[in-house]
Amino acid sequence: MAHVKKIPLRKCSGCGEMKPKKELIRVVRSPEGEVSLDLNGRAAGRGAYLCPNIECLRIARKARRFERSFECAIPEEIYDRMEQELMAGGE
Repeated sequence: MAHVKKIPLRKCSGCGEMKPKKELIRVVRSPEGEVSLDLNGRAAGRGAYLCPNIECLRIARKARRFERSFECAIPEEIYDRMEQELMAGGE
């Protein structure tokens, strides 16, 4: 019997859809408490996932989903920086 490789799925914090982990961008809170985009998916810290489009970031921002995931307040400047990085990265 052939072994079927399992594809890890993660839920987008914006739209709430389950998608393959490789299609999503990881947002990480480092042990020092800094929140940023982790484009490689390897940074140390607690992670949450996001579709690579600006609308999902705006939905997550409005609903304060990252604040809930990371259990900390996130300043507006960090959201602005993440939005700029997303726009520069592909949109």
